Amino acid sequence: MANKALQRISRSRLSIILLTLSFFALLSLLFSLSHSNSNSNSDLNPNLYSNPTLKPYTSFVTSLQHFLTHKSPRNDDDTVHIIKEGEEEHVRRLDDLVFEKQRQRLLHGDPYYPVVLPIRVYVYEMPRKFTYDLLWLFMNTYRNTSNLTSNGSPVHRLIEQHSIDYWLWADLIAPESERLLNNVVRVYLQEEADLFYIPFFTTISFFLMETQPCKALYREALKWVTDQPAWKRSEGRDHILPVHHPWSFKSVRRYMKNAIWLLPDMDSTGHWYKPGQVFLEKDLILPYVPNVEVCNAKCLSESQSKRSTLLFFRGRLKRNAGGKIRAKLVAELSGTEGVVIEEGTAGEGGKAAAQNGMRRSIFCLSPAGDTPSSARLFDAIVSGCIPVIVSDELELPFEGILDYRKIALFVSSSDAVQPGWLVTYLKGVKLAHIRVMQRNLVQYSRHFLYSSPAQPLGPEDLVWRMMAGKLVNIKLHIRRSQRVVKESRSLCICDCKRTNSTSYAPLP
Repeated sequence: MANKALQRISRSRLSIILLTLSFFALLSLLFSLSHSNSNSNSDLNPNLYSNPTLKPYTSFVTSLQHFLTHKSPRNDDDTVHIIKEGEEEHVRRLDDLVFEKQRQRLLHGDPYYPVVLPIRVYVYEMPRKFTYDLLWLFMNTYRNTSNLTSNGSPVHRLIEQHSIDYWLWADLIAPESERLLNNVVRVYLQEEADLFYIPFFTTISFFLMETQPCKALYREALKWVTDQPAWKRSEGRDHILPVHHPWSFKSVRRYMKNAIWLLPDMDSTGHWYKPGQVFLEKDLILPYVPNVEVCNAKCLSESQSKRSTLLFFRGRLKRNAGGKIRAKLVAELSGTEGVVIEEGTAGEGGKAAAQNGMRRSIFCLSPAGDTPSSARLFDAIVSGCIPVIVSDELELPFEGILDYRKIALFVSSSDAVQPGWLVTYLKGVKLAHIRVMQRNLVQYSRHFLYSSPAQPLGPEDLVWRMMAGKLVNIKLHIRRSQRVVKESRSLCICDCKRTNSTSYAPLP
C-alpha cells in the first residue's frame, strides 16, 4: 500500500520536494567544494595525480596524435539517423523516462539528488565531419606555422590555447579503465543524463576552413543539435557547448544561447558576446591551455637565483577592445630599469623567448587582451612567475574553488598607468611574500594543466565540480518549463474538444 501511495505523488508535488531537497543539497555541495579547496592548496599526496600505468600527455599535439592513431573510428559509415516524424512524441517519451528516473533516484537511492555525484553526461555521437574530420584537419596541417591571423598570431598556436573542447571530450569518451576522474561518468541513455555534451570543434573549423564552408558547417551543426529530442525538451539548458575562442561559432551561437557555454571569460566589453548571451549563473569560464612548459619545484629552485628581471611581458602590444590598456602600459613602462617589454613573435623561437623570459622574472605582467583575459596569465602561472593582473573586470576560471590572491597580484588599470606607480609597488613586495607566492604557483599549476588521461584536481576535474553547482538551477528550471508546456497543452486539448467533439488527436 505504501508503495502505491508513493506512485500517486503528483509531479507538481514532486517539484516541491525537489526544491526543498535541492536547498540542502546545495549546502552540502558548498561544503564539499570548500573542503576540496582547502585540500587543493596543500601539498597533497602525489599518488592522487598519477597512475603508474597511464603516463599523462600534456601536449595537445602529442595527445591528439595518440588519440587519432589509437581511438579514431575506422568505420567510414558516419550516418546518424534523426527521426523527423512524431518529434513531439519523442520529446514527450524522453520527458516521461527522465521523470521516472528522477522519481526513482529521489525516492529509492539518492538523498542529495539532484546534486549527487558523479555527474552523468551523455555525449552526442555527432557525424565525424563535426569531430574526427576536424581533428585530422588540424593534425595534417599544424606544422604550417606561417599560417597567421590578421593580427599576426599563429593560427595553430591559438587552436592549441583554446583546445579545451578536445581535452574534455577525450576524457569523457575514454574507456572507464583509462579514466582517473570519479566525479563525472558517461552514460549511454539520454534519460539517465544530467548534462549533454556537444562535441563540435568550433575553434578548429573557424581557423582552418574557408569562411563560407565554415558558416555552412555551423548551420549544419546547429540544426543537428537543435533537432535532438533532448534539446527540444530542455531548450538546450542542460547542454554544454564549447565556444572557447570568442570568434568561434559566432554566426549561429545566438540560437543556442540557453546552453552552458565554455568560455575564456565573460567579455564585459560587449564586443564579442551580445548582452543576454553569456552570464556567470549559466556559463563556465575555463583557463587557456598553457603555451609553455611547466616549471616544477625543481625548476623553480634552480631558476630562483636567475630571476633578475622585476617585471616581464612578451606578446602582442596592441589589442582591440578591452586590450587597449596594453598600449598605455607599454608607454609607461618602456625603458624602465628592471622591466622587459617585448613584442611577441610567431613560431618556436617566440615560444622559447617567452618561456625563458618568464623563468628569468619575478613578476609577469598580465593585462587584458582582446577580451578581459589573456593566455599570458596561465603561461606565467606554470612558469613560476607571479602574475600582475591589470584587468578591471576579469572573471577568472574556477573562482570559488581557487584562491587567486595566493598566486597573483591584482592592480587597477588607473593605478597601473600612473607614472612610476607600478614599479614602486612591485619593489615594495617583501621577499618572504614573493617566496610564498612562488611556492603556491608550483602547487596551483596542476589546476591549469590539461592532460590525457585527465588528472584529479586538473582543469577537467574542476570543470565538473563547478558544473555540479549549476545542476540544481538547471533541473528546476527545466521542470518548471515542462510543467508550463504541459499545462498549456492541456488547455489546448480542452479548447479543441469543445470546438470539435468528433475526432481530435490530443497533443502529447
